[in-house]
Order: sequence, then C-alpha cells, then structure tokens
Amino acid sequence: MKILQINGSARSEAGNSTRIARDIVARLQAENPQAEVVERDLARAPAPVIDETALGALFTPAEQRTPEQAARVAASDALIAEVQAADVIVLGVPMYNFGISTQLKNWIDAIARVGVTFRYTENGPEGLLGGKKVFVAFARGGRYRGTPADTQTPYLQTLFGFLGITDVRFIYAEGLNMGEEAVKQGFAEAEADIVAALS
Repeated sequence: MKILQINGSARSEAGNSTRIARDIVARLQAENPQAEVVERDLARAPAPVIDETALGALFTPAEQRTPEQAARVAASDALIAEVQAADVIVLGVPMYNFGISTQLKNWIDAIARVGVTFRYTENGPEGLLGGKKVFVAFARGGRYRGTPADTQTPYLQTLFGFLGITDVRFIYAEGLNMGEEAVKQGFAEAEADIVAALS
C-alpha cells in the first residue's frame, strides 16, 4: 500500500487537521506494516499557484516551452505523480471562512489537469484516478456537519468524483474553538468517525 498524506493547514505541524490526518495514517500503517507513506506539508512546500504564467506554460506544447515554462509544468507533474502512485490519500482539511485553505486549493488546481487526471468525452467528463481511497480529516472551530454552512464536504465529494475517486470517507473534529468540553467532544467524535471509516 502507498499512502499519500496531504496537510492542508497553514499551521503546518500545529494544525488540528494535521493531527487527525496523522492519526489516520498511523492506523493504516498499523494494519499494513509494509505501507509506504509520502507526507506533503503544503504550508512548508506549497503547490504552485495557477496564474497567467502557469496557464501559458500548461497550454504550450511541451516541445515549445521555455525552460521556465518547463520547470513550472514539472512542479505540477510531480504532485500529480504522487497522487497517481498512491493507493490511499489522506487529507488534513481545516475550515477557513467556510472553505478550504489556499494551500489546499492550490494543490487541487495542480492535480486536476485535463487529459491527465480527467478527460472530456462525448458522454461528459471522465475521471482517470479511479481505484483509490480518500480519507478527509476535517478540523473546524464551529459545528457545521450536515448543515448548509458545510461547503467543504460536498465540494470535496464532487471534486474527487470528478477525478474518478468515489470511495471518499469523511472524519469530523468540530467545535474546536468552543471551549474545553467542546474540544474533547470534537476529538471524540473524530475518533468515532475514524473507527467507522476504517471498518
């Protein structure tokens, strides 16, 4: 088994979502001692931003790219290769202003590439990353699960489905800014979600 852990918190090691993601990975390793783990901390090693320069590089034929353009595409290629090689992806996802972090969005923009991780057909889009499993570890200051304010769950469900990944399991640690008892409850609920997700 090859496990790819993506830490999307701007707080890096200190992020609650990173803590939960690492717990999931540790349990996967306990069940699969030979598993290989690649951990990418997007706060310390950010994914490249999609801007006009990046789009120019991506839409220029490979043989016509300048050295700078080739380097820019290679940076995204490396992130895509990590995803393609993984059997399991574990995402640490904080909630910032009801959405995902900039760090995580840049990573998503880097790995979602037409003709590589999805393609358009006469029957509509087709994901090219099928057969993988994703665990999403949410950490939230308030409680939003199952409410209209939870924009993250449907977004990530849609995104991974678009890329061909339909086995997506969600773990929620909520109420982490609502006092000591709420923090205990939030991590206990995440623990229960992890047990259910791994069963």
